[in-house]
Amino acid sequence: MSTTLLCIGLTLAAYAGVRALYLRYRHPLLNVVALGAGLVIAALLALHIPYADYVPAQKIMTALLGPATVGLAVPLYRYRSLLLRAAPAILGSVALGAVLAMLSAGGIAKLGGLPQDVVVSILPKGVSIPFAVEIAQIYHGIPALAAAFVVATGTLGSLFGGWLLTLARVRDPMARGLALGTVSHGQGTATALMEGEQQGAMAGLAMILAGICTAGFAPLAVLLLGLG
Repeated sequence: MSTTLLCIGLTLAAYAGVRALYLRYRHPLLNVVALGAGLVIAALLALHIPYADYVPAQKIMTALLGPATVGLAVPLYRYRSLLLRAAPAILGSVALGAVLAMLSAGGIAKLGGLPQDVVVSILPKGVSIPFAVEIAQIYHGIPALAAAFVVATGTLGSLFGGWLLTLARVRDPMARGLALGTVSHGQGTATALMEGEQQGAMAGLAMILAGICTAGFAPLAVLLLGLG
């Protein structure tokens, strides 16, 4: 129990420390997920704590993801009037983003000569792991590889998504949130929440819609890429 509490404390300390640095300097490399994970790994190595001893703490913290996800409904409710006014634009942009994310990733993978099961596994990289794993299984991909692509996409999106949007002069909070949530799922949503409540609300909505759209349009992407 003491090791579990220590691991939880280390994780929370890493999160709080990196978050404080990001809010102060706003540098893209001060990413809560990537840098926070690195700090936790370094601490575990320094203290000679094996990963097996970290697993109970990980399970406790993972169990809190459900309530945290439901908590995203609070900012959505606050911006309900904005959502209703912009509903067609939100649905259209997220659907288009989800389709383009699949086609671009799958197309590049196919042009690179990767095996078909790998190409299928990379298609749902922009959505959360439960969506991606199911899609990969349905179309004969590799679920574990699909999950790895999801984690990599989320990490890269949370690292550089906000910076690229700023570089492209995208300043509207709604647009930034929708973009981060559509292509970087939960990690992008976490980044958007640190930018502001409206960005976080839009990212949370986009994350959910992108998962639905990706599942719905996956047959079309498989057909267009000749993977069926």
